[in-house]
Amino acid sequence: MLLSCQNLSVTHAGQKNLIFLDFKLEKGESLLVLGNSGSGKTTLLNLISGLLKPHTGSVILDGVDLNSLSSQEMDRLRGSEIGIVFQKPHLIAALSVKENLQIAKSFSRKEGQNIDSLLAVLGLESKANSSINTLSEGEAQRVSIARALVNSPKLILADEPTSSLDDENTSKVIQLLKSQAQNIGAGLIIVTHDQRVKAHISNFIEVKSA
Repeated sequence: MLLSCQNLSVTHAGQKNLIFLDFKLEKGESLLVLGNSGSGKTTLLNLISGLLKPHTGSVILDGVDLNSLSSQEMDRLRGSEIGIVFQKPHLIAALSVKENLQIAKSFSRKEGQNIDSLLAVLGLESKANSSINTLSEGEAQRVSIARALVNSPKLILADEPTSSLDDENTSKVIQLLKSQAQNIGAGLIIVTHDQRVKAHISNFIEVKSA
């Protein structure tokens, strides 16, 4: 078992308690988390990634209870074992594509993937030394995916990766995430409101606000 989330709940000040369904994820398995805006999808992603601690329940990643870790230990684990593809790339504009991946690699003690090889697989080999500011939206998204993959994480989390894409590019991005997760034997969780993704990942849960 790669990931187990049990009895998770969070209470934000002045808001209703968010209670999440229990679920488990095996290595190499993909899971879709669906929900409308404001339903708590991003909160769940933050719980899974250790960016937020639950009020109740547990998140266990490959036998490690994230609640038991100090902030420093959680940062170290996240840097090496959890790859996050954010809705907006959050790349460092002052650095080149390759330098952005080198920075990500510096947060892990693992050897991870060869950067040049990874960029080639994602069709970005010609952009290795390009400024982030010169990339198209699609290229920046692929760099964000590369950054999430570079340390060969055990778990890949993607937050709304298709929200601004047409049907053709939605299919391409989902297939890219799935194939790359399978290549490194990682679990994949995609958090989205985009119902189109169900055509590509049949294993899903829904998050609904109370």
